[in-house]
Amino acid sequence: MTDNAISIFAPAKINLTLHVRGRRADGYHLLDSLVAFAGVGDWISVRHADDLTLAITGPFAGDLRGSEGDNLVLRAAHYFAKVTDRTDGAHITLEKNLPIASGIGGGSADAAAALMALAQAWEENLAQISDADLAANLGADVPVCLRRTPTFMRGIGEDLTPAPDLPPAWLVLVNPGKPLSTKDVFAALNGRYTDPAPDELFRDLPSAAALARELAKAGNDLAVPACEVLPEIGEMLRLLEATPGSLLARMSGSGSTCFGLFEDSARAGAAADAIRARRPGWWVAPAPLL
Repeated sequence: MTDNAISIFAPAKINLTLHVRGRRADGYHLLDSLVAFAGVGDWISVRHADDLTLAITGPFAGDLRGSEGDNLVLRAAHYFAKVTDRTDGAHITLEKNLPIASGIGGGSADAAAALMALAQAWEENLAQISDADLAANLGADVPVCLRRTPTFMRGIGEDLTPAPDLPPAWLVLVNPGKPLSTKDVFAALNGRYTDPAPDELFRDLPSAAALARELAKAGNDLAVPACEVLPEIGEMLRLLEATPGSLLARMSGSGSTCFGLFEDSARAGAAADAIRARRPGWWVAPAPLL
């Protein structure tokens, strides 16, 4: 590894759809989700060091301060070093721009970006680790966050299939500034499982409006239980639905971030400004759908 930093963007993961199909005997839930990514996120930088260490900066660094030693980024680094028998060190810097525990894969995206940066720095091939091992050891969202392209994600996160290209579109991400425990949301789901919409819905879509029409035929099974745990989610969804230009409003992952789908940057920017004016304490970010 050279002394020059290697920097990798960690984009927010968006569950455009999310169905919970059941639960395995070991407690893992079986998912079916169309996952995409947004042009807003965290940054990971890696420099040479004698040991594996992590520093956290950025607007949401304070929410993670004191937990550096147990951060998923550092756990991913130690896991990768163990699997590849590396004794090299690295100083990792996480620029935390996304709210934590917010259903947009921030921790998993950060871990994936750290793995990518370390693979480059150590000249190791990430493909030597299976998606199943990554999901089991680092979490269900890490394998898909390594893809960074629209993907159908199934199983516990290890069954990944490329999705068709999605049309140009913009998102407005909204978070009330309150974290939401995935464990609490799944507990509130209480076995309300569903079957997913067919993959064919999302082929050959010419516009954001067409994407919104097809997404309306699917949903997020965790939205209702998440609203039971955190009522602000329902408020965000209603506000996004009522914002001019909004084609669809939905919660991502297990919450607490919701998103609106828009045709273009102008409509998304105007919507973001309007929501900020009405709820100045909320985190609001317009971003392109990648």
